[in-house]
Formats: sequence, structure tokens, C-alpha cells
Amino acid sequence: MRVISGIARRTPLSAPEGERTRPTADIAREGLFNILSESIGGAVFLDLFCGSGAVGIEALSRGADIVWFVDHWIRAIESTQQNLHRAKLTAHAHVLKESVPAAINHFAENGQIFDMVFMDAPYDNIAILNKSLKVLADTGILDGTLIIETEKKAKGIDIPEDFTVLDTRDYGRTRFLICTSQHEVSE
Repeated sequence: MRVISGIARRTPLSAPEGERTRPTADIAREGLFNILSESIGGAVFLDLFCGSGAVGIEALSRGADIVWFVDHWIRAIESTQQNLHRAKLTAHAHVLKESVPAAINHFAENGQIFDMVFMDAPYDNIAILNKSLKVLADTGILDGTLIIETEKKAKGIDIPEDFTVLDTRDYGRTRFLICTSQHEVSE
């Protein structure tokens, strides 16, 4: 696993050992960021269920202004911090050890708004994905693009009415749902 493009290109990244995290494959990240390339520069980006931090680090490498990384597992947080140091991208990164729903509420309480939110919940836990999507919709901290990573065969994902799915892309067993907030569509 490595940074695909940008100022940290080719920097090797590591993930916590074990099966608790599932880093987004290089080819899937490359495909995703090819889609997002025109809107990533200058963005305020939120990487939820960050795991190794690979997606948020890719965003920083490609020009995002600020990236927040959120995970509740200490080994994921440690891995993200090590990867940020290795890529020399700590200046514009903030790492938060907290559950995703609690972190979203924390951001809302502080008036934080994001241009992009990437959400990669555990594939086997659609319930936490749906809960996090609902909290995200209820708080209104997103004014832009939502990217949901799921398993291609995942069932039962409840996209809140606040979001419209614009595109779906599959890479192996990975599926990206690219959404926008409703007020973005109507403007």
C-alpha cells in the first residue's frame, strides 16, 4: 500500500495488523481520486473509520487543505499517525480517537463544515454505517460530496433523503457510492 499521487507520491503506508481494518486497495483509491480530482484541491476532508488513514492521506497529498481522521480503535489511530509522519503530511492533519457518531456530533457542536466526507465502515456492520449516515444527515456538517465505501454485495444501506447518489463505482469487491447533499443538487 502506498500514496498514489501528489506531493507524497510513492510513500509506503502500513495498516494495523489483523483483520480489524481493511485498507482501501491502491487501485480503488486511484480510481476514486481520479473521479474526485477536480474538487479535492483546497477541500476540508473528513476520513471516517480511517483505519490506516490511506484515503485521507491521499487527499492531503493531492491538495486538500485540512483532513480530519476519525477512528475509535487505538491501533488504527496509531497507524494513521505513523503514516502521516512517514508521508510528511502532519501539518494539515487532525486525528481524533472517537466513535464516528460521537465525532460527527462533536464537529456539529463546533460548527465545523466539510467539503468531502469519506465513510468506510466495517463491511460486516451495516448498522453502524446506517447510524453514522443518519447522524451525518441530521447534523448537516457536510456541504459537498459524500463517498461511502462498501462491499459490492452489501445490502440494507439506508441513504438518508439529505443525500443523492450521483455515481456508483466498483473495484473488485469494493463499491463506492458517490453522493451529494440535497442542497448541493438544488443550487
